[in-house]
Amino acid sequence: MQHYFQQVKQLVKLTWPILIAQVAMTTMGFIDTVMAGNVSATDMAAVAVASSFWVPGILLLQGLTMAVVPIVSSLNGGKKRSQVPFTVIQALWLAGAMSILLMFILYQSSQLFHYLDIEPELARLAEGYLHAVIWGMPAFALYLVLRNFCEGLSRTVPSMVIGFVGLAVNIPANYIFIFGKFGMPALGGVGCGVATAIVYIAMGLSMLAYVLIDRELKALHPFKRFIAPNVKQIKRLFVLGFPIAAATFFEVTLFAMVALLLAPLGADIVASHQVAINFSSIIFMIPLSIGMAVSIRVGHCLGARDPQQAKLAANSALGFGLVVALFTACFTLFLRHEIAGFYTSDTTVVTLAAHLLMIATIYQFSDTLQVVAAGILRGYKDTQVILYITLVAFWLIGFPIGYVLSLTDWLTPAMGAQGFWIGFISGLTSAAVMLCLRLKTNYDRTLAHSHHKIPSRG
Repeated sequence: MQHYFQQVKQLVKLTWPILIAQVAMTTMGFIDTVMAGNVSATDMAAVAVASSFWVPGILLLQGLTMAVVPIVSSLNGGKKRSQVPFTVIQALWLAGAMSILLMFILYQSSQLFHYLDIEPELARLAEGYLHAVIWGMPAFALYLVLRNFCEGLSRTVPSMVIGFVGLAVNIPANYIFIFGKFGMPALGGVGCGVATAIVYIAMGLSMLAYVLIDRELKALHPFKRFIAPNVKQIKRLFVLGFPIAAATFFEVTLFAMVALLLAPLGADIVASHQVAINFSSIIFMIPLSIGMAVSIRVGHCLGARDPQQAKLAANSALGFGLVVALFTACFTLFLRHEIAGFYTSDTTVVTLAAHLLMIATIYQFSDTLQVVAAGILRGYKDTQVILYITLVAFWLIGFPIGYVLSLTDWLTPAMGAQGFWIGFISGLTSAAVMLCLRLKTNYDRTLAHSHHKIPSRG
């Protein structure tokens, strides 16, 4: 038992800075929405519409660069630190090329705003936001790679600090460009795009400065000499990272699809669903951070040729995650009406949202298990299976069950939003079971080959 407590202690040390960094990033999006909303509903809507194009691109970059963590942590644990700079540079080549490609795609995709059934002013603002924010993408790619480089070395505090740097830049930049202060034009919602690009540039440069200045990283920072692109290593990074990005995309599109399907049921139903989803997304940052932290620990242990310790770290993370889920579920259950009331004063919406939040108490256990298990599998460099399991669990199990229960009378009278939430639980539980079974396969495989080189799988 003492060994488990020791693992949890190390896990918490890695987790809390990641969690705070995630909170800082989420807060920036919240501030953008609120400040744009203070100009007009159209400006706020423009930020939301443009973000529906922008966010998938950011998620793709994040997924690709997450492959850096298990590779660097494995090299660090295996005393092969001299190979770390090469890996980081190849990740920068990949992320840089992908960011430029995404900039081009997103710039051109803004033309779709004029063909959608939305008012011309909203289309103009959304296009302006997108054309402004894309200029921050290369810097954000730099930030992501260097952040994952540091986290692969078990250094999670820098991302937390720089998350607050971004937050500190975001508020005044929004104020200046949204409302036209200090001689700048008042751009409204477009100003959010300008501010966000500036924030990403500030975060990228801050992370670069940290890597260059920190004494302990001096021997490892990747900018001492020019390193040309290596197709083999870039392909390895892509094969590891793309399934993570695609799995995230499948999850995000599922929730977006559900919101669209619920829209005809009325504003109260949609609003209650949005309240429950938004609160669950906030809670989700906790198990997500645990999953990111355990990926570092498992990668380090496997690099050190200690699969037994990797298994112990993995199981400790799963147990710790479930304990945290117990507390968050109790908090949600007992304060569900107060939580819903924080979002709105509409009694109908509060009642409906509180009912969904009660279902969300079960949702939190399944969500915790699946996201922590996925983090462990990243540590084992076993990422393709995450994509397959996510696709099956969310779209072939969870979505059909939710659709049937929510919008048809085939099994029961149509349940509305509640049916989709039961579908979410079904999908997440299926994902948790399948991912945990895959974990057992990794445990057995690595323990059986503990005297041989641990294979890298894409």
